[in-house]
Amino acid sequence: MAQSMAGPMVPAHYHVKKIKKETFDTFTIDLVPETRGEFTFAAGQFNMLYVFGIGEVPISISGDPALPATITHTVRSVGTVTNVMRTLKRGDGLGVRGPFGSAWPIQEATGNDVVIVAGGIGLAPLRPAMYEVLAQRQKFSNVALLYGTRSPADILFEDEIKKWRGHFDLDINITVDRATGGWYGNVGVVPTMIPKTPFDPAQTVAMICGPEIMIRFSVMALRERGVPDNKIFVSMERNMKCAVGFCGHCQFGPHFICKDGPVFRYSDIRHLFDIREV
Repeated sequence: MAQSMAGPMVPAHYHVKKIKKETFDTFTIDLVPETRGEFTFAAGQFNMLYVFGIGEVPISISGDPALPATITHTVRSVGTVTNVMRTLKRGDGLGVRGPFGSAWPIQEATGNDVVIVAGGIGLAPLRPAMYEVLAQRQKFSNVALLYGTRSPADILFEDEIKKWRGHFDLDINITVDRATGGWYGNVGVVPTMIPKTPFDPAQTVAMICGPEIMIRFSVMALRERGVPDNKIFVSMERNMKCAVGFCGHCQFGPHFICKDGPVFRYSDIRHLFDIREV
């Protein structure tokens, strides 16, 4: 979708088609434009969502790139804007700016093993990549999804994950920090599953999104397996305010996360990644 003719700072008008509760603090919101049209985006990009009279927040797009008639975002209620957003009803209005940012390397991964590593709500920005990989499954070798949450109650997209597990050509492993409610699966942090996952390190493209500490240890585990730094991609979603590089809030060394990211090749930011103040 082309950005607004009035410029990238002016939101287009959308209205709520559906809101679905995912967990106690997370919901998925489907939006459709007030005027007819389609919203095209690349897996990994984000929008700025504006609640009129309240403010706006950057939210990754979590829907299927092949279904451009509806925009889908999965949101955690963590502040004023998102707390109001979760109370919206079908037909309510919302402003949308975007799409912005870089994308997951789906085409680059063609012919390779694919390892998708997600922590918490980090599965949402990676879901469009899963859709694209599944739609072109024959183009990839081994495909693995490694997903970790705090508890079984925090697992996103449970019904969809069950469907994905029905594909015999996918390796899907979920782990939780705390086993509650009769959980009999893996317990522990996501990076501990990387050594046990079948993939050829020399022919692997890895995509990671989640809490920064999880990203750090996942990168370490992938490097220990022998995955090259230039084949590891991370999403650094933090501090984005304007989405077009004007305000400087999201500066990460010489990069602006909103313009140059949020998806980065690890080899391009390796020298910054371990500097906690950056």
